[in-house]
Amino acid sequence: MIYISAVGMLNALGNNVNEIAQNIVLNQSPGMYERSDWLQPDKTCCLGGVDGELPVIPDNLFQHNSRNNRLLLAALMQIKPQVDEAIARYGRKRIAVIMGTSTSGLDEGDQHVSRTIHQQSMHQQSDEHYHYYQQELGDPSRFLASYLNIDGPAFTLSTACSSSSRAIISGQRLIEMGLVDVAIVGGADTLSRMPINGFNSLESISPTLCEPFCEDRQGITIGEASTLLLLTREPQPIALLGVGESSDAWHMSAPHPEGRGAIEAINMALGNAGLSPAEVGYINLHGTGTKLNDQMESLVINQIFGENTPCSSTKYLTGHTLGAAGACEAGLCWLLLTRHLPLPAQDFSRSSIDTSLPDCGLLTQSQPLKKPIVMSNSFAFGGNNTSLILGVV
Repeated sequence: MIYISAVGMLNALGNNVNEIAQNIVLNQSPGMYERSDWLQPDKTCCLGGVDGELPVIPDNLFQHNSRNNRLLLAALMQIKPQVDEAIARYGRKRIAVIMGTSTSGLDEGDQHVSRTIHQQSMHQQSDEHYHYYQQELGDPSRFLASYLNIDGPAFTLSTACSSSSRAIISGQRLIEMGLVDVAIVGGADTLSRMPINGFNSLESISPTLCEPFCEDRQGITIGEASTLLLLTREPQPIALLGVGESSDAWHMSAPHPEGRGAIEAINMALGNAGLSPAEVGYINLHGTGTKLNDQMESLVINQIFGENTPCSSTKYLTGHTLGAAGACEAGLCWLLLTRHLPLPAQDFSRSSIDTSLPDCGLLTQSQPLKKPIVMSNSFAFGGNNTSLILGVV
């Protein structure tokens, strides 16, 4: 069995696990508000950001100096004692670093192009603060491995919204195969103009805060986040009980209408954990707030779990954190289990629940977790699906 020994995270709910836990209880998200200068031309939209100062990248790693990596460094600082202990115990070659991202330092690339065009028009020298490493998809794992001087496997996965949950699954697999003893897994994604405007061109950005499973839902709210989990064989209070993944390749940007791949991933996770649907106490839904996702997901949950398993989407609190979403929401589930937090209810204060959707146990008000086993699902573009099950052992 693989255990989770530590979690570091920051998102719109807060800059560390204590702030995030407190704001889950209060049902408030300080970093979620209307922002300008992101949508073209000169539109405003609600985005979930990480406010406050981030740690500085050391000078000897200047080529990795992106906001994405600074978010990762902030998460790493929260679990640094446990990481240092693992390095001392197992050695630097027996630790893996596996990250997930969909943007990496893409916004640094955008800013570099803008500055370069301006500098050329003004006959100025070129930008000296940009390095291509900053926007490479592989840079998050490369940066962390370099920062920690770790020599074990280090790679980054990019499968859209399931990227970091696939990183968790890959870390589990490496430990089970005996290739490493500990895996630092997770991911980060940063607010970036290209994906924000790209989703807007698909008419998928909600003009206001997203409303998953609501009658008047209009699309997603994008957020930024970073989450790192430390996986180990050493027994801990919380275990990664089961994982499932699938790729149905139904459509580039739309889910299979009957949720074929989602069903496969969920059933695989249940089978891997040796659990029945009735043993799951809470489901963290992918719940993006788009018409198609919420329709598909409610159908899938109804078919597998019926109407009585408590479930909700937390994306109205964090935003859709894209490649970081899987790890971000697994981290929230870890907090629910370790801090005994009340389950977050779905927000129907601005729009009523969509009664045309199959009943699937959506929480209309917060309640305690009655069974200490939780599931977190991520369903990405291209039909790339994951399901994670965490539990108290």
